Amino acid sequence: MTRPLRADISLSAIAHNYALAKRTAPQSKVFAVVKANAYGHGLTRVARVLKDADGFATLELDSAIQLRKLGVESPILMLEGFFGEEEINIFANYNLTTSIRDVEAAKQLADADIQAPLDVFLKFNTGMNRLGISGPMSGFAIGLAATHKNFGKVTLMTHFATADGVQGVAWQMKRFEEIVKSAKSALAKKGFTQSVANSAALLRFQKTHLDWVRPGIMLYGSSPFAERSAEDIGLKAVMTLRSEIIGVQTLEKGDVVGYGASYIAQKKMRVGIVACGYADGYPRHAPGTNERGTPVVVSGKRTRTIGRVSMDMLVVDLTDIPHAKVGAPVCLWGEGLPADEVATAAGTVAYELFCALAPRVPVVEVE
Repeated sequence: MTRPLRADISLSAIAHNYALAKRTAPQSKVFAVVKANAYGHGLTRVARVLKDADGFATLELDSAIQLRKLGVESPILMLEGFFGEEEINIFANYNLTTSIRDVEAAKQLADADIQAPLDVFLKFNTGMNRLGISGPMSGFAIGLAATHKNFGKVTLMTHFATADGVQGVAWQMKRFEEIVKSAKSALAKKGFTQSVANSAALLRFQKTHLDWVRPGIMLYGSSPFAERSAEDIGLKAVMTLRSEIIGVQTLEKGDVVGYGASYIAQKKMRVGIVACGYADGYPRHAPGTNERGTPVVVSGKRTRTIGRVSMDMLVVDLTDIPHAKVGAPVCLWGEGLPADEVATAAGTVAYELFCALAPRVPVVEVE
């Protein structure tokens, strides 16, 4: 019998969450963001479920090519653009839409020898201070996009830093709207569209529902908000990480658990050994001290991890689940235990949990 650990991927949940994005922004087209192997859920799997999506967004060139070979004909947005002049012809050959992340990239596209223009998303830095064109260079890039033959359809875009927090998006929207205002005359003949909303903005700020929205984490059933659960939003968990109890120990008061003896039993108790560890993608830093643990569900009942997560195993408290024995089902996150809760306990985000799923974990598609 194989090791009892697997990740169930709900195909219907993927479709449900994309449909929720469409209903929330009914006047916008929706890019399904599938970077990082669709946040660990499987690029080809998600593309198959969302074959009728308005478009896909990624940043890995091999993923974009794979989507085209799968028969995807809708726009594919390359979120970080091309890396080097040699990739521009590949973008053109596969009809990829490129973001232009700085003036140098705009110049490289203008200088490229391509047979057909590339559609572009001009990315502007409105305060996040990662990628994006800033200040007076904005006008230069807009002018180039408006007049040069290598630039096809133009979309103006930005990315929000605080759409999920108390600062909201107003401060960045104000800066973006100034850029749009200045671009109107230059792009009057050519025309342009706009795209600003990530998952948090899409769900929270209707004014960000422009021509294109770009949901990512919400497609995979996780909430972008600390104070609002995925269930409250109406999202469904896509990935459920399941395992089983593979061993049971009885501890006496004073006994310790795991490496470093970070947990000390305060009374007689039962503990279960679960077939899952950090080599499977479970966060090693998930707490299991006397003060606090990480939530887990055993035989349908919530409990907590105790001790350190090791490479292939972790330990859970079975004291209040007396019927749980070897073979008892364990949910580490997903249906019945939101990944957001596990991530919060571990001091991280669900994005990291999903993306860290190890290749050795079998994946099962659930209709």
